[in-house]
Amino acid sequence: MSIANIFRRPHYTSAVTQFIEQLKQAKPELDQQQRQGRALLWDKQIDRDLQAEFSEAKVPQKPYVYQTAPSL
Repeated sequence: MSIANIFRRPHYTSAVTQFIEQLKQAKPELDQQQRQGRALLWDKQIDRDLQAEFSEAKVPQKPYVYQTAPSL
């Protein structure tokens, strides 16, 4: 005996899902454009040595960075 999922709604598709499916049908090149955009900004190889150098070169930030020095 299997337990039925009480949240399952057969043949139901949300309005958002319908919109996305229609958009993908209207613009089949959309998936490829999304992959190109992701590759442009996110899918990068990280140079660990260079990242370590950047971390070592950081200057500690003083507290209250926006407070101006008192004028004398």
